[in-house]
Amino acid sequence: MDNSPIVVLSSSSENGERKSSSEPPQVEETAGKAKAKPKTTVMLRNLPNNYTRSMLLHLLDEQGFGGKYDFLYLPIDFDRKANLGYAFVNLVDEEDVDEFWSSFDGFGSWSFPSSKVCQVSWSGPKQGLKAHVDRYKNSPVMHKSVPDEYKPMILSQGIPKRFPAPTIRVQHPKKAGKH
Repeated sequence: MDNSPIVVLSSSSENGERKSSSEPPQVEETAGKAKAKPKTTVMLRNLPNNYTRSMLLHLLDEQGFGGKYDFLYLPIDFDRKANLGYAFVNLVDEEDVDEFWSSFDGFGSWSFPSSKVCQVSWSGPKQGLKAHVDRYKNSPVMHKSVPDEYKPMILSQGIPKRFPAPTIRVQHPKKAGKH
């Protein structure tokens, strides 16, 4: 049995929540403990509401992360046809999280004038590609009436892939305010 220290990705507090979104995740050594499951899914907050999924894809790639993420979801208000100001991005490799966090936390160089400044936090409670695919494959957002641009997407080496088929009949999305 190897008793050398294990390097694990950890957050700044005991409950797994980040204390400050301006600090990248900390790496610490722990001896004798099993390696924690790496966190790879982040939430980008305070995005300009008129950003589209295509615009966000372009921005991520332009900032050097093309091929480094395998899931992207920018939730949309169907009535206003505008995003809700946040997105979920899953990075393929936990090694890219620090650089991604540093690049986007405090980011404000949008493709059009906006006073919004991006904040990065961990996605919770869902982490990883599988958890997000499982979360959304049977969601109303995947209904055939919803435009592709409004749906979550998976990618492989930067190339969009078909989202797994639902395992149940997907309900039509409800209109805002009509729950």
